[in-house]
Amino acid sequence: MLRHTYYDHNETKMPENKLIDLQEYYEVEYWSKKFGVTPELLKRAVKESDSAIADEVENYIKTKFTL
Repeated sequence: MLRHTYYDHNETKMPENKLIDLQEYYEVEYWSKKFGVTPELLKRAVKESDSAIADEVENYIKTKFTL
């Protein structure tokens, strides 16, 4: 798998838009860390919520996956 975009693990900048692109590993890492979930749970939330909009996925995670 080729990685076309440089990613610095020490950098915590938000991706350019508020859509979660599950095909980009650095976005999965960023959003997982931001929401406090594993990459697998983030992918599951995007699929189950039927949305890639970060705010909607975050709300879905808060309502479905928190105690």
